[in-house]
Amino acid sequence: MSELAPMREQVYSDPRPKEHFDRFHARARTREPDWVYELVRILTSLYGYTFLRARAISTENVPGSGSVILAPNHFSFMDHFLIGCCIRRKVRFMAKSQLFKRPMQFIYTHGGVFPVRRGARDEEAFITADTILEKGGAVAMYCEGGRSRTGKVAEQAKRGIGRLALETGAPVVPIAIHGSSRIRNWKRLQFPEVTIQYGDAIRWERIENPTREQQQAVADQILVEIRGLYAGLEEHGRKGVLRRVRDQRRAGRRPPKGAAVA
Repeated sequence: MSELAPMREQVYSDPRPKEHFDRFHARARTREPDWVYELVRILTSLYGYTFLRARAISTENVPGSGSVILAPNHFSFMDHFLIGCCIRRKVRFMAKSQLFKRPMQFIYTHGGVFPVRRGARDEEAFITADTILEKGGAVAMYCEGGRSRTGKVAEQAKRGIGRLALETGAPVVPIAIHGSSRIRNWKRLQFPEVTIQYGDAIRWERIENPTREQQQAVADQILVEIRGLYAGLEEHGRKGVLRRVRDQRRAGRRPPKGAAVA
């Protein structure tokens, strides 16, 4: 198997003040994604289905309406688009603030993306996510934080997704994206086969002010679910997982999910 192409160095802080991003949050809280979202979804879907042979498994696990948090692993800049192109719902993405620069900030803002300032305790990002979920929207958040540089799913989650799940009570759909770590090898004319598997939704009892320990416990459980899905794709491949999912459906088996956090 070929080596992964190198990634740019991660930038973990944004020198721009909080006030610089207020307009992006205001738009995300009050307006829905417009035609830009549909255009980008069409273009990225064509790329994903053609060059990456992207296919999805169990998209029906994403509720057709109502608030939901989508929680994928994160290897590639394409992950945002891959989880959104496979489902009908418009997904609102929480993205690092460094992306909000001209000319691309037009695409992000009109596409429903909102910023999170890495390296800072960004309450505005959580307020925006809460607002979208209260309106019955779908928010995507990576429990690993930034992209994995090793091509492997992280061992530990960032607790932010646990906080969002507990404060809103919204169901969380764990998602495994397999193969996207090699998308950055495109300059070598290497295009991987990508599979996106949507797990069963998990929901926790709503807690107004969850402790750090409670947030971390939920985030860790979400990551365990993602790692389980990813391991299945590693072991059995796309066809093998599809067969297992179909067999479970025929047998009427769905593993129990969900827990309350003490």
